[in-house]
Amino acid sequence: MEVKKKENMRVLLISANTEKINILPVPLGLNYVAAATQNKGHNVKVLDLMVHSDSRQPVSDIIKSFHPDVIGISVRNIDDQNMNDPRFMLDEVREIVLHCRSLSDATIVLGGAGYSIFPDAVLTYLEADMGIQGEGESVFPELLQRLEKRSGLMGLPGVYVKGIGLQGQRSFIHDLNDLDVSGVQSFSSIYDRNLWMPFQTRRGCPLNCSYCSTAAIEGRTIRKRSLQILIEEMKALVKQGFRRFFFVDNTFNLPSSYAEEICRLIIRQDLNIVWRCILYPGKVDEDLIKLMAEAGCKEVSLGFESGCKRILKNMNKKFNPEEISKTSQMLAKYNIQQTGFLMLGGPGETKESALESLWFADSLPLNTLKISQGIRIYPYTTLAKIALSEGIIASDDNLLKPAFYMVREIEDWLKETVKVWMAKRQHWTA
Repeated sequence: MEVKKKENMRVLLISANTEKINILPVPLGLNYVAAATQNKGHNVKVLDLMVHSDSRQPVSDIIKSFHPDVIGISVRNIDDQNMNDPRFMLDEVREIVLHCRSLSDATIVLGGAGYSIFPDAVLTYLEADMGIQGEGESVFPELLQRLEKRSGLMGLPGVYVKGIGLQGQRSFIHDLNDLDVSGVQSFSSIYDRNLWMPFQTRRGCPLNCSYCSTAAIEGRTIRKRSLQILIEEMKALVKQGFRRFFFVDNTFNLPSSYAEEICRLIIRQDLNIVWRCILYPGKVDEDLIKLMAEAGCKEVSLGFESGCKRILKNMNKKFNPEEISKTSQMLAKYNIQQTGFLMLGGPGETKESALESLWFADSLPLNTLKISQGIRIYPYTTLAKIALSEGIIASDDNLLKPAFYMVREIEDWLKETVKVWMAKRQHWTA
């Protein structure tokens, strides 16, 4: 794609996330949007508040020196998904929006994973001008063109306008190979070379787990990137000094053949990297695990969520405890560390099923286990429908403020039981 010579608009893109719940997250999506915007001839600056101890001062400095026409703000997290002590994170983002307002009359546009789950509610709560639900790489540059020409926004996919609503039905990028490979490279100079650099090979997930919000963010169809483009992007990052990668795909091993080809390419290119990924526990064969180890995989997140076959079915999981155990044993065989996840208290949970899950998790060769008590309810999920039918949530609840599903009859017992089990297992966390 040819880059225009003229710089049309001054665009400031801010990653508002400062939370390091599991890992220091580089704003991968925002950087792709930045590259796409720059390719259309706009003057783009990116501000990642994660690397600043104070949020207000760097925002003030860059607005006063850059004078942006448009400010894009990426919203990653709504809350920390912790039922026992939930932390709502949008108030911090709201302060950033209002601070930008006090310094500039630029149009403020929201985006990001968190925004995409609750587009209308977040737009209202944060008091921004508009927002983009879903992938912004193609929509945001078009939005800028419309704003520049003052031609109206009707028909723009996934664009919400304050006080008006959705302008056009959202759509997904069909060919991810159109994403510019400089998306991370152009804006990576500020990051420590020892961090886990996020890397995405595909988007979308067809599995439809009962509680999951992925469909609202990426859709239900898996869209894969070209292997050759992937390896060139990875090589460019390695050349910059990055050696630790985090494959942020929702399920690295689906489809398995694609995962195997990625591993073979890393091996053939002799990249000498280490990496981690999210592994779906079902339908995993030893050939893939062996290839992953040879390609540098050192750690996986194994989200099996339950050790009870009945509860797994309730969650619409497509695997059983036997498959989980087999996968876990194979990972241990090839010295790949594994973090397991349990989600207790969901629909149908009983004392017996919870104990079954705890005993099952204890039987696995996990390096770490993270236990959630209660399941965050997201809109348009099967869990939300169940919670509504049981009177746990109201029909007019937009679910922006964290709501959780918990079988109340076992809530107190579960809290005490998990506490006792964790006291004897230092590698378990809540």
